[in-house]
Amino acid sequence: MDVIQVEGGHRVAGEVRVEGAKNSALKLMAATIMAPGVTTLRNVPDIADVHVMGKVLKNIGARIEVVNAHELRIDTSQVDSWETPYHLVAQMRASTAVLGPLLARFGKAIVAMPGGCNIGARKIDMHILGLEALGVEFTVDHGNIHAHAPHGLVGDTVTLSFASVGATENLMMASVFARGTTTIDNAAREPEIVDLANLLNEMGAKVSGAGSPVIEIEGVRELVPVTHEVVGDRIEAGTFLAMGALVGDPVTASGFDPRHLGLVLKKYEQMGASVERQERSCTVWRDRPLVPTDIQTLPFPGFPTDMQAQTMCLLALAKGSCVITENVFESRFMFASELSRMGADIVIEGHHAIVHGVERFSGTQVKSPDLRGGAALVMAGLVADGLTTVSEIHHIDRGYEGFVEKLTSLGARVTRASVPDDEDAPL
Repeated sequence: MDVIQVEGGHRVAGEVRVEGAKNSALKLMAATIMAPGVTTLRNVPDIADVHVMGKVLKNIGARIEVVNAHELRIDTSQVDSWETPYHLVAQMRASTAVLGPLLARFGKAIVAMPGGCNIGARKIDMHILGLEALGVEFTVDHGNIHAHAPHGLVGDTVTLSFASVGATENLMMASVFARGTTTIDNAAREPEIVDLANLLNEMGAKVSGAGSPVIEIEGVRELVPVTHEVVGDRIEAGTFLAMGALVGDPVTASGFDPRHLGLVLKKYEQMGASVERQERSCTVWRDRPLVPTDIQTLPFPGFPTDMQAQTMCLLALAKGSCVITENVFESRFMFASELSRMGADIVIEGHHAIVHGVERFSGTQVKSPDLRGGAALVMAGLVADGLTTVSEIHHIDRGYEGFVEKLTSLGARVTRASVPDDEDAPL
């Protein structure tokens, strides 16, 4: 079993360059299904989830050439299957991203129900309701979603009850080949949505309004392969910038657009951190005590749920109390119980976390509950007394490339080690 061990109390400062966005790269890879031929994706993160998506595409007939660690050439000209294997797609919730492209190309799809982090239900009702409006018929059998458009896809207006990223992406991709015009109302506005729309338009689609609550897609007959660079990962950047707010010394994240972290950075300034924004980088440091600030997660441009755990780590050391409200994933507070093992004072009441600041964390054995929670536990170990050992780090591997190496480059005393499953392992 691999663990990450952190020795607290050492100076952490410097600059890291973030990779391409996980939440964009996976959807861009899925979109290549719709453009038979060789599409080249650059700035792709070398992480576990990308490897899983690559296996999904290979399973349906795609060929993938790894040009280097961050560039993929995906040949989908020989894709001849519309069924994805359960053992792969059950590993991550982004698996449903292949539903729209398969429907667009073949008019049918069989996709396993999604898996991934244990952060709450993966209801795909909005995906199904939206696609039904375009003429898709669904049945669910033995954990698989069977989708079929017997009369082809037809454009329509779809109003989402929640600005779901996954539903917006699936509808965008499915409607590219639909007859007529599709309008997505209350669409998700995340930067990753814009990145997907940019790729589709480069391929020949007619998508307008991405980044706003209303997206229109005018159906086209075909898409062609292109070369595209994945947008920088705002969540990886936010994780390292949160470390600057935590340890005090300046930490710079480069390779992303700070505007994609607009509300996060404003909240960190309210909490007592200093923020310097550049065009493609940002630096955060702190020279005064952390101030408690209420947080509530919401779809973009609101506070991202993917930055909630890292921010809870900060607020757990603030001088006073505050409330964090989780509006996106109902089980994302599992991280709080692990942070409490390190000395945090957090009370969970439904989808609210009441955080009472403490003076310090104590190093101990903790278990990563999910991707972002795992990274936040390593982050907490940077300022904890003694040694912190984080297990279940396969979650961290799903979304952070070279996490230990990047921390080490900042001066952190962090190592990755293998320990026996039956002894010396965190409970």
